[in-house]
Amino acid sequence: MTALLQAGIPSPSVGVWYVGPVPLRAYGIIIAVGMVVAIAWAARRYARRGGDPDLLFDLALWAIPMGIVGARLYHVITSPDQYFGPGGHPWQVWQIWRGGLGIWGAVALGAVGAWIGARRAGARLGPVADSLAPALLVGQAIGRWGNWFNQELFGAPTTAPWGLRIDAAHMPPGYPPGTLFHPTFLYECLWNLAGAALIVRLERRLRFKAGQVFSLYLMVYTAGRVWIEALRIDDAHRILGVRLNVWTSLLVFAAGAVSFLLAGRLGRPWAVAPGEGGSKAVGADSSDEDTGPGEGAGGDEAPSASESGPRADGPDPLEGEAHDAPADDGAPADGTGTAEDGPSESRADGAESTVMGDGDGAVAPD
Repeated sequence: MTALLQAGIPSPSVGVWYVGPVPLRAYGIIIAVGMVVAIAWAARRYARRGGDPDLLFDLALWAIPMGIVGARLYHVITSPDQYFGPGGHPWQVWQIWRGGLGIWGAVALGAVGAWIGARRAGARLGPVADSLAPALLVGQAIGRWGNWFNQELFGAPTTAPWGLRIDAAHMPPGYPPGTLFHPTFLYECLWNLAGAALIVRLERRLRFKAGQVFSLYLMVYTAGRVWIEALRIDDAHRILGVRLNVWTSLLVFAAGAVSFLLAGRLGRPWAVAPGEGGSKAVGADSSDEDTGPGEGAGGDEAPSASESGPRADGPDPLEGEAHDAPADDGAPADGTGTAEDGPSESRADGAESTVMGDGDGAVAPD
C-alpha cells in the first residue's frame, strides 16, 4: 500500500508564470489552445465539404465570447455557495482563471452565438455544427488539462498506480497526505479523443444528414460524462442524491438521441449550397474522408468526386463497375479518364479541377 501511495501521476508544482507584472496562467493558455485547435480543424472539415473555412473563424467571434460567458454563468449558478454563501467571495465570480467553467453553459450560449453568426452569413447551422462535432471533443480533451494544472475536479481516492497526487494546499479535508485520487481530467481527455475518432470513423461508413453528426457528439460526450462525473468528490448540487451535472448529462443525451432521429427523418442532405455562407463549392455528405487536426498536406488537395457534390442513392460512380466502363472516344484507355456515368469534375468560383479518385484518411470546464 505504501508503494502505491508513493506512485501515481504528479500534479504540476506551478500553474502560473509571470512576464514582468503580467501573469500567464496555464489554465487559460490550455483553454485557448483547445479553442484554436477545435476551430482550425472544424474549418478544415467545413472546407473539405465545400464550405468557406473563413466562416468558422467568423462564427468563433460570436460563439467564443458567448460560450465563455455561458460557461461561467452555469458554474456560478450551480455552485452559488462558493461565491454568495457564508464565507463566500463574490468578487471571485469574475476570476475565471481560478477555474470554474461549466461545459453546458458553454455549449448553450456558444450555440446561440454560432446561430447568430450563421444567420448573419446566410449559412445553415446544421453543416457548421456537424463540422464542429469531433473538433469540439478534441478541444475539450485539451482543455481538461487545465484542471490538472489547477489541481481541481479530481475523483475519489484510488490505489491504482495512475492515481493523481495532490499537494497539501489542494488536498481536500479528511484525507491523509499521500492519498491518490482518480485523475478524472485524464479519463475525460481519453474518452473525448476516442469519441472524436469514433465520429470520424462513422462519417466514413454512414451517410448522415445535416445535424446528425452534432447530435452524435452530444450523445458520445454525455455518455462519458455520466460515469466520469460520478467519480468526482468536489462540492456539487445534488438532486435525489445524484450530482446535478449527471442529471444534465442524461437530459442532453436524451435530447441528442431525439434530435439524431428527427434529423434523420426530416433533415436535409449534408451539403453546402453554392454561395451559402460565402461557400466556394458544393459540399458532400458527411461520410467523406476526414484525417483530423494533424493531417498532412494531402488534406489541402482538390476534393474528390465524393466531396464535390451530394451522393445519389446507389453505388458511388467512381467505385466498382464505374472503373470498368468504356472510355469516351477522346479519353485515354488507361482507366484515368472520366467514366461516362460518374461526375469527375467540380467547379469552385469558376475554377475547374479534375478529380482522379478518392483517398483514404486516418483519424475538452466543469
